[in-house]
Amino acid sequence: MLMRTTTQSLTEQLSSRFAERIRTRLLAPGARLPSVRQCAQQQGVSPSTVVAAYDQLLAQGLVEARKNRGFFVREMPAARSGSAQAAIKTVAKGGAVTAWSTATGLAGPTARAPIDATALIRGMFHKISNKPQPGMGVFPPEWLESTFMPAAVRKVTSTRALQEFSLQYGEPLGDSGLRRALSKKLATLSVHAAPENIITTVGATHALDIVSRTLLRAGDHVMVEEPGWAVEFARLNAMGMRLLPVPRRADGPDLEVMARYCELHSPKLYVSVSVFHNPTGYCLSPASAHSILQLANQHNFHIVEDDTYSHIAPEHATRLCALDGLQRTIHVSGFAKILAPNWRVGFLAAPPALTEQLLDTKLLGTLTTPALLEKALALCMEQGQLRRHAERIKTRLDAARSRSVKLALNAGCTFAAEPVGLFGWVDTGVDTDALSQRMLDEGYLLAPGALFHAQRTPSTLMRINFATTQDAVFWKKYSELVRRM
Repeated sequence: MLMRTTTQSLTEQLSSRFAERIRTRLLAPGARLPSVRQCAQQQGVSPSTVVAAYDQLLAQGLVEARKNRGFFVREMPAARSGSAQAAIKTVAKGGAVTAWSTATGLAGPTARAPIDATALIRGMFHKISNKPQPGMGVFPPEWLESTFMPAAVRKVTSTRALQEFSLQYGEPLGDSGLRRALSKKLATLSVHAAPENIITTVGATHALDIVSRTLLRAGDHVMVEEPGWAVEFARLNAMGMRLLPVPRRADGPDLEVMARYCELHSPKLYVSVSVFHNPTGYCLSPASAHSILQLANQHNFHIVEDDTYSHIAPEHATRLCALDGLQRTIHVSGFAKILAPNWRVGFLAAPPALTEQLLDTKLLGTLTTPALLEKALALCMEQGQLRRHAERIKTRLDAARSRSVKLALNAGCTFAAEPVGLFGWVDTGVDTDALSQRMLDEGYLLAPGALFHAQRTPSTLMRINFATTQDAVFWKKYSELVRRM
């Protein structure tokens, strides 16, 4: 809450708070600020204080006033080609889905501002508060602490080891020891990839980027799951792709919508999270997987399967790459979720026919990847330490999920999907975009439902992290704010 101090007036505090959120994109371009009356009530100040604060934001060029409508975060000017400004309207019959997309990332029948997909990422670096953050997409740091990781790093950084591999570029595909370990790990998931068809990357997001830059050209149509991860939507939009949102159901994507897209647009790629889908937690059924692969073969598109949550998922879960044998599918994963986010070690496993093309793209972007941490990771895998670490995390997550679900239900939430994995897909009954701004005032960063749609769509849903929502204080504050809305 705002406090009366001798160093900064209430007006300056309020103006600074909004300015910080705008600069870190926690308030996206085009977002509407609360009305003067609403803001005064929320912050416990007079309307004149709010007016003065908004005037300061206007003077800084951060917001604009629209007659009879209120104050809005300013759109930053960007160069747009004439062709990129035209919206593409696609009606998918059967699924009753209307998708709008442009090459610049603007979405919707009018030029409504998209939610900034990097807001949650920036939140990881720009600490909101010392409180557990419900909207975060990773485990708390204390969950990932171990003794085996520092020991592995020390072993591979001996003077002799450093002399052997640090004074020259590494292997183009990535450290051979790690690729052998990854090949064995994938085999336990029934995904059979030889080490020479595995490419290490700077995290899983880099792997997705390599695939996109290799297989796609600006203007291509790409099928994405909705709800889905906003960073992937934004990344593909920035590359000039035309997104085709496919509703994600409990057993898999809406196959009728996919088939219609294939007939109308000849998509080049389908991006899927088959196991512990983000944000719903859904897992793909065998029947849906077979139908997807039939469509891919019939309409000649590739599938990139993001298996980021494989370390906490059942090994027997249905994976497209396992059924397809890495023919039209590309497997992507990494270790940021389970081991060390800052190590930035990811990988992709590809069909032999695509490996050289994908490697060329990697070399053009990064030359090689740093071998030091890849060698340390290989050691952790070979000695079984990573597997045992993952088992401990899963056990701890199961207990956390049980507590979090009880707290959420007691707070009046309902679950739109069965609570499994790391994330819960929760229905709050109120606009979570508005709720997220209110919770920021209390030091909590939420992940509102609109963030997970290819086009900006108001939603009562939000994604919670079961590992960071065991705090009864958070749920008490949540309940208080929901009652006031």
